[in-house]
Amino acid sequence: MKLSRRRFAILLFSAASLLFFATAASPQKRSPNKPYLVYVGTYTNKTESKGIYAYLFDPGVGKLSPLGLAAESEDPSFLAVHTSGKYFYAVNEIDHFGGRKSGAVSAFSIDAKTGKLTLLNQASTQGAGPCHISLDKTGKFALVANYDGGSIATFPIRDDGSLGEAAGFVQHRGSSVNKERQEAPHSHWIGVSPDNRFAIEANLGLDELPVYHFNAGNGDLSPIEPFVKVIPGAGPRHLAFHPNGKFAYVLSEMGSSVTAFAYKASNGSLPSLQTVSTLSILRKDYSGPKEAAEIAVHPSGKFLYASNRAGIDTISAFSIDPVKGTLKLKDEYPTMGKTPRNFAIDPTGKFLLAANQESNNIVIFRIDSATGTLSPTGEITEAPSPVCITFVAAR
Repeated sequence: MKLSRRRFAILLFSAASLLFFATAASPQKRSPNKPYLVYVGTYTNKTESKGIYAYLFDPGVGKLSPLGLAAESEDPSFLAVHTSGKYFYAVNEIDHFGGRKSGAVSAFSIDAKTGKLTLLNQASTQGAGPCHISLDKTGKFALVANYDGGSIATFPIRDDGSLGEAAGFVQHRGSSVNKERQEAPHSHWIGVSPDNRFAIEANLGLDELPVYHFNAGNGDLSPIEPFVKVIPGAGPRHLAFHPNGKFAYVLSEMGSSVTAFAYKASNGSLPSLQTVSTLSILRKDYSGPKEAAEIAVHPSGKFLYASNRAGIDTISAFSIDPVKGTLKLKDEYPTMGKTPRNFAIDPTGKFLLAANQESNNIVIFRIDSATGTLSPTGEITEAPSPVCITFVAAR
């Protein structure tokens, strides 16, 4: 049977309409190239920075576009984003807050359209110089490491995103072999295990990795002794878990090394597997200062990256043995700036953004998915004294 042109057009329009509404009604996955908000924590003391800065990142081409100052804040060095994407947290790396010797932690709400941050409240960290913050897997607690105070604390997150007073607190005592850098405990990192049952700390001043039972109901921390030790004088700084949850990697600042650990979820223990240098064989006779800074595992689980400061100014790339979890240094890549205190891998795993603190810029590298090789894209963005980079899905 032949259809008239008019009837054919009506049927075609109807079919197109049905397809449109069916597509609109079905759940849509986030496009891999949809932009992200990028927040950069900074040091404001004796710099031109005024606080936390926002950028828009296009993962399709690896471009970072400045949106300006997101919130004024004093020394908002390290950052964390709530699991809901609605709230944002920063430690204020200061020595006095609320009339006592303490730093502060600030809570903000996020305007996902403009990138602006609105301060909700601040709380005392119970110790001076807080330098790291993370959230537990439920988004109900923030965990803070006080570097100068040598202590750690947990804070309940209220339903409106604001912070309650400290719920859990541990004050350390002691020292280690380096009398200048390790004269006292210096908590440098704290985070929870993949199963949210344990909290792990990196204490540079004690050369220890304290592990705690973490109570996700009230934020309490119960130490599991004896604490895990690293090489004396190494100075553990930051930790990164493998995506499979079976391995953990600790970057030691003063030793410029990475120690690979197996993670035993049954009891939170960390048997040591291997310690490797972050510096290539070309630097085997290097005797200058060592200041490794940041560590991250690629989302694929194939590669690990670590940054080196103190005039070396590189990012080292390692391959990860998929069965053993051990590391092999592949190469070092200049960060094209001075003092890469922090770097972050974008959520797509295609790009690495290096924050060069003393050259006031962020340099973008493309990551080869097969080899882990870093290649500069040519994108260099100004940022005043950048200390930490974090991503939030833009709306």
